[in-house]
Amino acid sequence: MASATDTAKPDPQPGVPERRPSWLRWLPGTRLGRLIIALNVLGLAILIAGSLVLNELRRGLVNARIDSLTTQGELMATLIDRVATVGDPAPAMNPSDAGDILQILASPKTQRARLFDAQGLVVADSEWIADRVESRALPPARRRDQRGAHADPAEPSSATGKEARTALRAEVMHALGGQHWANMRRREDGRRVVSVSIPIQHVQQVLGVLTLEANDVDEIIARERMALVPFILIAIAVTLASSLLLTQLIAQPVRRLARAADRVRLAGARAITLPDLAKRDDELGDLTRSLEAMTQSLSERMDAIESFAADVAHEIKNPLTSLRSAVETLDLITDPAARDRLLGILKNDVQRLDRLVTDISNASRLDAELSRDEPRVVDLERLIGDIVGLYQATTRKGDVAVAYKPPGGLEPVRVEGREGPLGQVFRNLIDNARSFSPPGGEVALTLLRVRDQVIVTVADAGPGIPPENLETVFARFYTARPKGAAFGGNSGLGLSIARQIAEAHGGTLHAENRLGAAGKVAGALFILTLPEAKL
Repeated sequence: MASATDTAKPDPQPGVPERRPSWLRWLPGTRLGRLIIALNVLGLAILIAGSLVLNELRRGLVNARIDSLTTQGELMATLIDRVATVGDPAPAMNPSDAGDILQILASPKTQRARLFDAQGLVVADSEWIADRVESRALPPARRRDQRGAHADPAEPSSATGKEARTALRAEVMHALGGQHWANMRRREDGRRVVSVSIPIQHVQQVLGVLTLEANDVDEIIARERMALVPFILIAIAVTLASSLLLTQLIAQPVRRLARAADRVRLAGARAITLPDLAKRDDELGDLTRSLEAMTQSLSERMDAIESFAADVAHEIKNPLTSLRSAVETLDLITDPAARDRLLGILKNDVQRLDRLVTDISNASRLDAELSRDEPRVVDLERLIGDIVGLYQATTRKGDVAVAYKPPGGLEPVRVEGREGPLGQVFRNLIDNARSFSPPGGEVALTLLRVRDQVIVTVADAGPGIPPENLETVFARFYTARPKGAAFGGNSGLGLSIARQIAEAHGGTLHAENRLGAAGKVAGALFILTLPEAKL
């Protein structure tokens, strides 16, 4: 009853890759899935990129600081060797002159310069020379232990100071071996410093070690962390923007679809119509088009059911009216011959009602049967042979015979479909052809294979079909009969059901007139075309 509807977007062909934007081809999943992955990864990528960039920046700043201290330290070591070295042939470093050089060249605000002798002892310090006194906040009051003694607040930091002194000692001893040393370590107060130790050499003899410390490393790291803030803010903004975008692209359209579905369910609307969403080239667009096609198909099916119900009521009303008139007249007729004729009319009307109810029942169950049964490979040659054999076995003398011409070849002719409905197509075509054939005539069936199509023809020897009615014969309840044919012998649903089954199997069914000698119509010809099964 209901015509099949095509979706707005055809399904992708097997083996043909889906077309994707070039920048999303490497991502798996569907279009919206790829978009969600890309947006979520984008914020993380910004943070990672910012961390890598700032890590390289920090490393570059520290290396630049080391290079600067090394250059400055080599200059100071050269001056100390030239100015503050006394004694020959046993040279020694003059601490007083070396201290003067430290006072001139060292920058006490951002650097600390210390001078060690050949035994690793401090002989000069830029903090001593600058006469600077460090001030710090007093620690909290010391708690008394159970013995009444005060706990030492400096005790927790003693381990840090010890480690700092050990690291400095190792650095100085390494430089006393005649090699430069550059590293980042912690001072006694826990602050990180960039330290460079340079041996002071006179010819080949090491007279001492000059150590330069830059105490602005924490400021460098603080600036680095502050530089990371824009990346964090950008990542947050991207995450918020992606969330809002996904809300606009997914959440709100889904809500609109839900509301449209509720309108169809509650308000009695016939179809979902969301043109703006149907234009989208993603999964939501596919869903919208599918829902619109589905509701349109349901609407068409409802219209078809209403039309079918009206046609059924009209067709049943005619024999019922005839029956009522015959029953009302039966009691008034006393002539036995007239009474017998009236009983014959009653019998014909009852048979007509029975045929109508049977065909209407078959037509109403057809959609359910086609959707419930799974298509299988059907041997069409065997199926037609069985049906024709049944007709041949039940044909009486004087009835219309049924002949079948199978195809040539050894391979069987197969189609993919449902055997029950296909058998109903052939029975309907044969019954229709027999009803129009003269007594003693013949209905001929042929089965052909043409390329990838299977063609079945059913020919009769009747009066043919008027050219203007070659399509009308497939309409529901069309029962135009030639003069002299018995009225009510057909319901007018057989050909309509046959075409519906053929179209449900991807085939076609149409009618032609057979031409005989001198171009006269020799009968009707029904041609059924079905796609051959691919094994």
